[in-house]
Amino acid sequence: MKLRESGMPSEVYWETLFDIPLILDRLGIDARLYDVVELGCGYGTFTIPAAQRIAGTLTAFDVDAAMVGRTQQRAAATGVQNLVCVVRDGLTDGFAVTPASQDATLLFNILHGEEPVRLLAEAARAVKPGGTVLVIHWRHDPATPRGPSLDIRPRPEQIREWAARSGQLETAGPVLDLPPWHYGLQLRRKDGVAADRVDAR
Repeated sequence: MKLRESGMPSEVYWETLFDIPLILDRLGIDARLYDVVELGCGYGTFTIPAAQRIAGTLTAFDVDAAMVGRTQQRAAATGVQNLVCVVRDGLTDGFAVTPASQDATLLFNILHGEEPVRLLAEAARAVKPGGTVLVIHWRHDPATPRGPSLDIRPRPEQIREWAARSGQLETAGPVLDLPPWHYGLQLRRKDGVAADRVDAR
């Protein structure tokens, strides 16, 4: 699942574009979470600090072997031992975790892909009933220094609509301001929904 417009700048520049502690704080990524899965680890920008905060294991994967290798390298350098990081295509091969086993799924800067409803449904399937799918994306603002084209960049209300169409998720809380360039959403998996109830049209 190689996303459209998914090229990455240099690692050093990329990591100037986020206030990582603020984003993790506002999304509630801390020791109250046990197991967490992340789709698209990239350079490990969020993977490593998230793993350092949670109480269990962070399972991360990316379709790009170089990104997985870099994240593994950073984990080793920082002594992070509660991370499983693998090369995997999330839509083709699934999320590499037992269904309904995770406290949260992380979808960071990834919902501009061609199948967002299906992706949200897969993310929901990974979490326990009542668990959360945590989303960040670039603001719909031409002043942002990076991000996909505005015509494919989702607004918060679009993601909420996709979440509802997945049949498995509901919005949990307001849109989060994540300066300098992002917003966030917390989506909760509903109780008692069928795992295959997806309207991906």
